[in-house]
Amino acid sequence: MDALPPASPDGGCHGGRETMLEAARAAGKGEAMERLAADYPKGPHDQPQSMCPAFGSLRVGLRMKRVATILSGSACCVYGLTFTSHFYGAKRTVGYVPFNSETLVTGKLFEDIRDAVHATARPEDYDAVVITNLCVPTASGVPLELLPKQIDGVRIIGIDVPGFGVPTHAEAKDVLAGAMLRYARHEAEAGAVARPRNLVEGEPTVAMIGEMFPGDPPGVGAMLGAMGLSLAPSTPCREWRDLYAALDCVVAAAVHPFYTASIREFKAAGRPVVGSGPVGVDGTAAWLDAIGAAAGLPQAKIDVAKQRFLPAIAAALAAAPVKARVTVSGYEGSELLVARLLVEAGAEVPYVGTACPRTEWSNADREWLEARGVHVQYRASLEQDLAAMKDVRPDLALGTTPLVQKAKELGIPALYFTNMVSARPLFGPAGAASLAGIVAAQTGQRERMSRMVGFFDGVGTPDGAGYGFRDKPSDPPGFRERQRKLRAAKAKAEEAVGS
Repeated sequence: MDALPPASPDGGCHGGRETMLEAARAAGKGEAMERLAADYPKGPHDQPQSMCPAFGSLRVGLRMKRVATILSGSACCVYGLTFTSHFYGAKRTVGYVPFNSETLVTGKLFEDIRDAVHATARPEDYDAVVITNLCVPTASGVPLELLPKQIDGVRIIGIDVPGFGVPTHAEAKDVLAGAMLRYARHEAEAGAVARPRNLVEGEPTVAMIGEMFPGDPPGVGAMLGAMGLSLAPSTPCREWRDLYAALDCVVAAAVHPFYTASIREFKAAGRPVVGSGPVGVDGTAAWLDAIGAAAGLPQAKIDVAKQRFLPAIAAALAAAPVKARVTVSGYEGSELLVARLLVEAGAEVPYVGTACPRTEWSNADREWLEARGVHVQYRASLEQDLAAMKDVRPDLALGTTPLVQKAKELGIPALYFTNMVSARPLFGPAGAASLAGIVAAQTGQRERMSRMVGFFDGVGTPDGAGYGFRDKPSDPPGFRERQRKLRAAKAKAEEAVGS
């Protein structure tokens, strides 16, 4: 190393967001922090509540064939991330480079990372090795850009994914996806690359950007096939050579509109990018028009696809109408698309909140929803989602785990967006028929939910928590007053020390 990183910021990863940001800038990470702030702008309330953002990039790497993943960060963070990854079904080893104050200050941590990368980069096992800096190594300026770009043909990709710089784990998926696309684009520009699997020569393709339910790409592919197009591997990809096939598309479709870094790479490769997605009748018609125009197709070809699929979508919506008031919130990036589909199915959707930022790629969805009286909240906080639910009192609330918990406390039927909505088709005729069943099943439970709320009234609340009580527990005489005096005395003592 030519230079050593400065000491860890006071308080380590508990030093506070501004402290960590200033430490990162002072340690030479200013440009990286500015890029993250530009790609993933925060909202008026700083940023939404989310699990550690690095889970998103970790998930992308763990789902790719022949890609090794190494984390550098505090042990507690690495434990939580690996636990969550295995909870979500990962059966892959996650490498870990530990550190202490000495290795961080002296620069030995970078040397340890470099040694770990060299030991891992075995061409018989891997196409790429991803090394991720978490909060403290990023704030301390550990320079992953000084790692070799490849070792024995194995690509080395270093990324910074600090919780104080990336607002949500959904956007962290884009951090790694974008870094991989950039590397692959430079390889393709430099010369011949490995042939992607199942590549059909001379067939124009469309690359979808964003994680999707596995049943959606075949349905979208059928719609594109009617126009003479086919589907490229979606981003994030499942293996390295898929990156070349994605970049070789004629149009990129940002169905998840917050993949800013990935969109930048498609644009750098000269590919036009289209927002929104084929949801409902209106959404599908507009999306097919936009894709066809971007691909330079004659209107007659576009009309063939519309005539084949729009009646089927309309029939599916008519056969499964949604007669309910529904609020939608989540952090996947598809919340506006789900709200559009619900509205076309007949639902009243007064509020949709997404933890993701507003970008130009979601403008069409936002404008369509707002024209129908839907309030769209970007960078929505849990408090905003809860306030909307309490104000609207919907027949069904789609949202995050804490929102669903609160809804059930209030006797409002609710579903976890990620597990119950994202795990179903969204596009084309299949998507049009998918939501009605779960909405109908859940909205029919309101009376049962009310009975449950009444039955459990007072149970589990602060004064009624615990097991074995026949009556409401009572405090010992004078207990609360003694505790109040102890807290006051402690605060006074701490104030005296501070002065």
